[in-house]
Amino acid sequence: MDHVALFTETSRACSKLITQRYSTSFTLGIRTLDVRFHLPVYAVYGFVRWADEIVDTFHDHDKAALFTDFKRQTDEALARRISLNPVLHAFQDVVHAYHIDREFIDAFLYSMEMDLDDRSYNQSLYEKYIYGSAEVVGLMCLRIFCEGDEAMFQRLREPARRLGSAFQKVNFLRDIRSDYDERGRVYFPGVTYERFDDKVKREIEADIRADFDAAYVGIMQLPRSAKLGVYLAYVYYLKLFHKIKQLPAARILGERVRVPDNTKLLLLMGSYFRYRLRAI
Repeated sequence: MDHVALFTETSRACSKLITQRYSTSFTLGIRTLDVRFHLPVYAVYGFVRWADEIVDTFHDHDKAALFTDFKRQTDEALARRISLNPVLHAFQDVVHAYHIDREFIDAFLYSMEMDLDDRSYNQSLYEKYIYGSAEVVGLMCLRIFCEGDEAMFQRLREPARRLGSAFQKVNFLRDIRSDYDERGRVYFPGVTYERFDDKVKREIEADIRADFDAAYVGIMQLPRSAKLGVYLAYVYYLKLFHKIKQLPAARILGERVRVPDNTKLLLLMGSYFRYRLRAI
């Protein structure tokens, strides 16, 4: 193995480690994909996680300056096809290998940058934020799963967006208290923390349910090499969504709902058996 290949392989391993340390659920989902997709999807996760960490975590630092530098390094990595930042090197390698659209990357970075400012979200900004923060991540993964099949990508593009949208909106509901306490922000347009009640919650849930239904149609059309992993993520978030639905708004404001690890294991086993029986 030459040294450039070794550097690329080591960079991919860094993204894998980041995924394993930050998200056991996402790691589990990746491991149920065909093995050829593992490292590319780890690379995508490493990139989006590092950007998200800058805007959400590094409160004792100049986050705007850090993010500006991260964007500059991203541009350079994509242009030069190499970066001494292993996360960006692994990501640029996947971008070029799978022809991931630059528009997806720019939209993602724009949404992350939005989190640097305190703002209220009207419907237009809300949709733009969700597209960049979640939908395009699904589209990046879809580029990987389609392996150059443009017709398949275009056919599954909208369901992939709806799946990312559902996941993000569930996160917004689950984290409504922490988003408000830590950032003074409620993402849902026209909704204030003080007026979040059962009626508002039901309206949001109806919107999320429509996203889940539209996404499921696309999941059933994915190649089998990718279907189980995406379906597992779907059922995990659907389980989380159902737990949230069962609670009154006041409980959502008072506690962070989660899916226990033993339930995640049961979801994995059930999904695997359905997959083996070709029920999905």
